[in-house]
Amino acid sequence: MSDIAIKVNNISKRYRIGLKEELHDTFFEAATSWIKSPITNFRLLQKLSKFNEDEESEDIIWALRDVSFEVKKGEVLGIIGKNGAGKSTLLKILCRITEPTSGNASIHGRVASLLEVGTGFHQELTGRENIFLNGSILGMTTVEIKKKFDEIVEFSGVEKYIDTPVKRYSSGMRVRLAFSVAGHLDPEILLIDEVLAVGDYDFQQKCLNKMDEVSHEGRTVLIVSHNMSSITQLCKSAILLDSGKIESVGNARDIVSEYIRKGSSSTGEMIWSNLESAPGDNILKLHSARILSSDNEVLSEIDIEKEFLIEIKYWNLKNGAKMWVGIHLFNELDIHVFGSSNNPIESTQPDVLWNTPQPEGMYKTICRIPGRLLNAGIYSVSVAIGINTLDIIAHEKRILTFTIYDTISTIQKRGKKSSGIIRPRLGWETDRV
Repeated sequence: MSDIAIKVNNISKRYRIGLKEELHDTFFEAATSWIKSPITNFRLLQKLSKFNEDEESEDIIWALRDVSFEVKKGEVLGIIGKNGAGKSTLLKILCRITEPTSGNASIHGRVASLLEVGTGFHQELTGRENIFLNGSILGMTTVEIKKKFDEIVEFSGVEKYIDTPVKRYSSGMRVRLAFSVAGHLDPEILLIDEVLAVGDYDFQQKCLNKMDEVSHEGRTVLIVSHNMSSITQLCKSAILLDSGKIESVGNARDIVSEYIRKGSSSTGEMIWSNLESAPGDNILKLHSARILSSDNEVLSEIDIEKEFLIEIKYWNLKNGAKMWVGIHLFNELDIHVFGSSNNPIESTQPDVLWNTPQPEGMYKTICRIPGRLLNAGIYSVSVAIGINTLDIIAHEKRILTFTIYDTISTIQKRGKKSSGIIRPRLGWETDRV
């Protein structure tokens, strides 16, 4: 008996998109076009679904191109890539929502899918009725659904509204119930598209735990997500899609690292020289953000032992403004490493200008990052400026990128990376007892 749950063979999918309407220079041309419009529109409708085999034109796009892979039973596979890479189209083909232009997919097992918030729900039916409807679609009997019903409702957290029509649910309530149904009705294959983009933190953790539990029960899971930490936490393997084609297949952590490296070339400096277009408002505006050595040299590559600086310059446009500056650091798996600001309780030394009225002018705030704090890897920096301790004026995400290289580890010299996000130097001592 084969251990393959999903086998995708050279799947391609193309669509015809609309083109810019032709503009007319004269009234006669416009009138002629209006008279011809019924025939023209009919021909355009025909073209939407009719293609010549060798047809290539500017109104045709390939969402997928010759995609092939296999997923074994019990495997959890992550699918990642930029917006428009073809991830959701691939899942819709696997769910039989849309047909491929060419190629085929063989699926061995009962499939449950969660592609969008509330997909598969009948908006006029209650939550209770939708649970039974979805179970029936999956081929389950009423007795089987009743056995799972209380567990589904408890997990979703919508007990109070279970007899309310789904059309009155919030987006968070819909996704909680939809995920709970998909996860508890015993599908052999579970296809999930960005379910973790909706819902609060606690529910996201419940989803992660449930997907981990499902995978350990031997069921197959395909996950499309932009949450890289979830992909690395849940998946052993991953596929990177780019412009409809498979770019890489392999270990999930390696694929995620490759995706982030390709999406973020090292940038040690960002400057907004034009005051009018700089991020901010009529009180504060960003001028620049830079990663510097102790000698004020702009850096994008840093020795793990060396201290470096993150410098933020900004314009104060209002006399008496009480300003603050903050940063957020993310690693190559998109994990939030830390956040910090020039608030005295977060600093090793008091910043005398923090939260004190200041005259108009240009200001510079520096954050010192000591050597031997961060592990080797790729990091990005988000910068925020604001007033009155809490009001955010500008928040520029991941505008600086740098790489820390390990120059000290014997593990690194053997081609391996030390584990962990940080590598602080701590105090150790040993005594004979």
